[in-house]
Amino acid sequence: MEAADINLIEACKKGEPRAQREVYARFSPMMFAVALRYTNNARTDAEDILQESWIKVFRHIKSFSEHNSFEGWLRRIVVNTAITHYRRNQKHAFQLDVDEVYATPADLEAFKELDFTREELASAIAQLPKGYGMVFNMYVIEGFKHKEIAEQLGIDLNTSKSQLSRARKYLQGILNNMSKRATKA
Repeated sequence: MEAADINLIEACKKGEPRAQREVYARFSPMMFAVALRYTNNARTDAEDILQESWIKVFRHIKSFSEHNSFEGWLRRIVVNTAITHYRRNQKHAFQLDVDEVYATPADLEAFKELDFTREELASAIAQLPKGYGMVFNMYVIEGFKHKEIAEQLGIDLNTSKSQLSRARKYLQGILNNMSKRATKA
């Protein structure tokens, strides 16, 4: 970390509002994007997650060590807050039952030739059912292991693996439909 960043974090540890505003302004857009991935683009849920995360950040900033990545520390707080949010809301949500989507070898071959923009991929991921999207984001984007995902979400290890497998198949279907629409246009 640069000396200026260390000084800024030290000022936050002392509770200085100017430093807190600067840290918030610098990292909020990036952390909002992380929260948004875990809410399937539900902006209000992502805003709630981000707000809860910043409260946790400033409440526990004294525990941050300058030897670690501040951005990584923030990201972990946002991801854990999103997981808590998901688990809290899962009690009241209906399970979405999705029919299996099977990819044929021809589908897989077609994907090798297609290029999708970052926005198109984000849009496709956002269309995943909540459970699929949560596991997909945690495993593929954040790099969690299935055991960690199972523990965090309170699900069985094999459920995590099957949710990821189904998410990938579902995502292939979405991307296949996007590419078909693009070739018709």
